[in-house]
Amino acid sequence: MNAAKYLVPLWIGVLIYASLSLLFGAKGLSAHLQLENELKKQEANMEELININRELGNAVNSLLYDKDTLAVYARGQGYASEEERFVRIVGLGVSKKSRTYAGDVVAAFAPQYTPDRILRIIALCAGFTIFICIALSDFRKFLRER
Repeated sequence: MNAAKYLVPLWIGVLIYASLSLLFGAKGLSAHLQLENELKKQEANMEELININRELGNAVNSLLYDKDTLAVYARGQGYASEEERFVRIVGLGVSKKSRTYAGDVVAAFAPQYTPDRILRIIALCAGFTIFICIALSDFRKFLRER
């Protein structure tokens, strides 16, 4: 039974390594939560792009099939028919032309996690520390018996 207690640090080291890799490893809970947050950002961006696409599609349809909308848009861009003439009035400010905005570029980031090597080192140090404590306890007991 005396030698079996020296296996305890080994099992504690394995338990520490397993729990740390479950929480903070590359496939752990922390990385999983980060990936879920990135998924939500990407889904929100996709919704925004779908709405922009729908608005642009409606604008194209109205420009293709509605002559009045086409005339208003052309006047906004500075075009006129042969009968029309533009008068520029100084002091009223510059007319801002509408520009379509295609949306933000949303890049997915890789999750941040603790490398496996560091988790192994932490578990090894913990197991070694417990092993040293057990060995020192046995050594003190041996010295007291003498």
